[in-house]
Order: sequence, then structure tokens, then C-alpha cells
Amino acid sequence: MQEPSGALADLRGDCANCFGLCCVALPFSVSADFAMDKAAGTPCRNLRDDHRCGIHARLRDTGFTGCTVYDCFGAGQKVSQVTFGGEDWRTGPAGRVRRMSEVFPVVRQLHELLWYLTEALSLPVARPLRTDLRALLERTEKLTRGTPDDLAALDVAAHRRQVDVLLLRTSELARAGVRGRGKNRRGADLRGAYLIAADLTRADLRGADLIGADLRDTDLTDADLTDAFFLTQPQVNAARGSAGTRLPGSVTRPAHWTAQG
Repeated sequence: MQEPSGALADLRGDCANCFGLCCVALPFSVSADFAMDKAAGTPCRNLRDDHRCGIHARLRDTGFTGCTVYDCFGAGQKVSQVTFGGEDWRTGPAGRVRRMSEVFPVVRQLHELLWYLTEALSLPVARPLRTDLRALLERTEKLTRGTPDDLAALDVAAHRRQVDVLLLRTSELARAGVRGRGKNRRGADLRGAYLIAADLTRADLRGADLIGADLRDTDLTDADLTDAFFLTQPQVNAARGSAGTRLPGSVTRPAHWTAQG
């Protein structure tokens, strides 16, 4: 199994240094992805005292597929160990779990932006934008280190709009002169594309911009996503693929792809 390298490797969840925040802060409802309802700020009934999932090896079999496609981009350990200085919500003062639940989704969004900015900086075609990209990356990283009050009050949407301007310019440079049609979507602009359960078997998606594309149950069997960019692990986890699916080095091949053939 390939592993993401370089700076992107630091933007992956590290459960050993997190207080199970995704299992506490986030709400979910009974659906195809979750077997029960849970309110934000309420610990999942499957969360153990050591902050590990009690059914981790059986999540898909027990109706918690949604958990298997999630990744916090490293926000969990940042909030646990930096924002709150390693103080557990279980033993912290009254209101700690509520505050952590407010801050965690904010830092998760900022870390997702760090993923995109870091990848953009790695693209040779983005050289003309590197000064601006680096400045915005440093600013975003600084925001992630704010106090709980600063983070809770942050207008993440406004900051995302600033980042999106540069990411779009990066995408245009990367895809310039490369266009495909039909299943040859090489260099395609698939930003925010609604691709739920789409048949992309053997599709050529090399060099495509996949930022925000909804890949839930998208069939990527034997598809070629080599050099596709702004693709995240949660998107890949939500899709279906095969041993023949070619992925960029920034993401790993999900274990359930092997299991399903």
C-alpha cells in the first residue's frame, strides 16, 4: 500500500494522539451510513474509555460505513494536543466537551484547506503562484493555532473563499491545453461535480481537478487517476475501486476496495 509522503503525510488523522473527537463532536442520523442517531457533543456509544472505537474492525458490517470514509486531515490531534494542551474532555472542566465540539469542525476545515494549498505548492505549473500560495498556507496554519475563542469566532467561509481564488488559478494552470470527452476526462474540471454512483470504470481522469467532487459509490474500477489533483482520502474512501485503479501518490488505496474485488 502506498503512503502519502512529504507535508501531506502530516495532514492525516492520528487517532493515538486524539481524544476521539470525531466520535464526540460530530452529529449523525440513522441512514445508509450510520446505524443510529447521535447529537453533536455527545460521545458515540461505541467509543471506549481509551478513546478508541469498540467496533472499529466491524464498522461496515454493523452499519457505520460513514465512519470508514471519514478523515479529519489531522485536526483531531491538533485540537487535542495543541488547542487544548492535551487536556482530555472526559476529565476537563465543565463545558470542555462542548467547546471542543465547536472548535474541532473549524480546525478540520482549515486543515482541509492546508491539504489543498500544500498540494498546489507541489505542482510545477503553480510556480507563478507560489509566493501567494505559501503566504496563504502560512496564514491558514497560523489560524489553526488560535485560541478556542478565536477559532470558535472564525469566519471559515470567508477564509475559504480567499483560498479558493488561488486554488482555481492553480487548477487553470494545471489543466491548460488538456481536455477530454466521454470517459476520457483527462484534465477535466470536476470541481464540486455530483458523481454519486457514477460509472467511471476505466475512465481516464489523469490531471483532472476533483476538488469537492462527490464520489460516494462512484465506480472507479480500473480508472486512471494518475496526477489527478485536489483529491482527498475521504473522497477515495467513499468511492468503489479495484486493484487496477491507479491513484495519485497523495492518497492510499482503501482496504475495502480489495475486499470487494
